[in-house]
Amino acid sequence: ESSLIRNGYTYLPEEWSFDAYYYMVKQGVMIVRSYGVSFLVTFAGTAISVILTTMLAYPMSRKSFKYRNALAFFVFFTMLFNGGIVPSYIMWTKFFQIKNTIWALIIPNYLVTAFNVILVKNYYQNSVPDSLIEAAQLDGASELKIFFKVMLPLAVPTVATISLFTGICYWNDWTNGLYYITDTNKFSIQQLLNNMNASLIGTGAIELPGTSIRMAMAVIGILPIMLIYPFVQKYLVKGVVVGAVKG
Repeated sequence: ESSLIRNGYTYLPEEWSFDAYYYMVKQGVMIVRSYGVSFLVTFAGTAISVILTTMLAYPMSRKSFKYRNALAFFVFFTMLFNGGIVPSYIMWTKFFQIKNTIWALIIPNYLVTAFNVILVKNYYQNSVPDSLIEAAQLDGASELKIFFKVMLPLAVPTVATISLFTGICYWNDWTNGLYYITDTNKFSIQQLLNNMNASLIGTGAIELPGTSIRMAMAVIGILPIMLIYPFVQKYLVKGVVVGAVKG
């Protein structure tokens, strides 16, 4: 701890110690279970989010859709206003009754975001020619078939982009767990690490340096994202740049 205070954080520390990681490994079942919850929530939430986002963006991008401007307004409106924490909590717990269920970590806040919808909608408009859609219609393709056979395959960069954005949000999220989860068996890795960090600060009972443990927690929390990011990096810039151009 004194070395960290004296020299700060460096790639080559003055003194090596893995005690913080040993402490984390000793948590055993809790860490593994929380990792499993986070992987499940991230995978399921990202998959559902991508499907809903791309399907919502599709009619907004079609000039032939009569109500596309009204739909775009309602989507954009959610970027400016929301009901707040207390009404949201009452709605999800009293009416939808998702407290202490896995859906509490999936549905609120991240399932469909206006930013991602607009990003995909602009990508459709700027990257998919209308003539291609018209050709598919002449071949007798339904709107659903056009979406799955034409739009989605051509939207791989933006789909990869919103998948990365959404996946990171789900993986890093601990607020949904804080509000809606009290069952320790359903703690995500971020919620578990946050609770462990709070207990370290609150009790001061552990003899290990608190700073190094928090750094170990950060590494454990971010490791999966570091492993996945290189595989989607090549799509990230293209998806954001093309999708951000005004349609």
